[in-house]
This record gives sequence, C-alpha cells and structure tokens, in this order.
Amino acid sequence: MIAETNRLIFEKFTLEDAPFIKTLVNTPNWLKYIGDRNIKTIKDAEVYIQNSHFKSYMTMGFGFYKMLLKEEKLKPIGSCGLVKRDELEYVDIGFAFLPEYEGKGFGYESSVEIIKLAKETFKIDKLQAITVSYNFNSIKLLEKLGFTFEKSIKPFEDDEELMLFAKTLRA
Repeated sequence: MIAETNRLIFEKFTLEDAPFIKTLVNTPNWLKYIGDRNIKTIKDAEVYIQNSHFKSYMTMGFGFYKMLLKEEKLKPIGSCGLVKRDELEYVDIGFAFLPEYEGKGFGYESSVEIIKLAKETFKIDKLQAITVSYNFNSIKLLEKLGFTFEKSIKPFEDDEELMLFAKTLRA
C-alpha cells in the first residue's frame, strides 16, 4: 500500500492488473481526453504496465497508482499518480476513472493525497498537469486543487494543443 484516504487505498500496479488497465484505457473518456493507447489485449496491457508503470517506479521512485475502493471490497476504480515526462519540465499529476466512478469526488480525494505524497515523500517542489481544452471536468478539478493555467503547449508528436497547469508545493 502506498497511501490511503477515507474511501481509497493506493497500490502500485502489477501485471495482475492487466485486465483492469485494458478496461480503463479503453473507456470513452480516456479515449476522448487522453488518447488511444492501442491496448486491445491483456498482453498489450501487460506490456503497457511494464513500459510505463514499472519503468517509472524503478527510475523515478513514483508513478501512477491503482485506486481501490474500500466499500466495494477493494475494487479497482481508477488510477492517479505522478509521472516525469521528457516533454515537461516538472513532474506531472494525472488521474483517470472508470465511468461509473466519475463525478463522485474521487478525483479530488485521490489528487489531494497524491499531492501530499509528492511534497512530503518525494520532495517535489512543483507539479504540472496537462489536459485538452475541452476536458472541462479536469480543468475544474485542477483549479480546485490550486493549479493555475500557465500556457498552451504542443508537447507530443500528435501536435494537439494542451493546456499546461502548475502548482508550487514549496517555495
């Protein structure tokens, strides 16, 4: 266990989470707001976990974590965590949920805990977040968390313009 809130337990992803990852990355909002990761099989999901989650845990000491809902026998409901992308100057926070758990406050609850981990455990001074301009729920959540819009950027090869937000954790 990495962290815990009133309703959630955070754990590192394992290869056993491949079926959940396959489901999560193919939800309508993931595809719309984050993009198609071309994960169509359990094997694809295992490779994704190895190349993204495991790599981040090993190289950075942090990454994205599986969120387990206490009241539903630790059912995985989403992912929230930190990633250091080559395309961004600072560590990036991100979150995604299964559709039936969106809009229930889990984004805020999990992000507050991840920000606390970033500051206290990983000694991160500043966080960034990126989102598409039409993801109004993500923008609203980032602003509620104290992130401020800095600028529009095109960090990836797909040339899509993203909004860059930032939050200073320590001066």
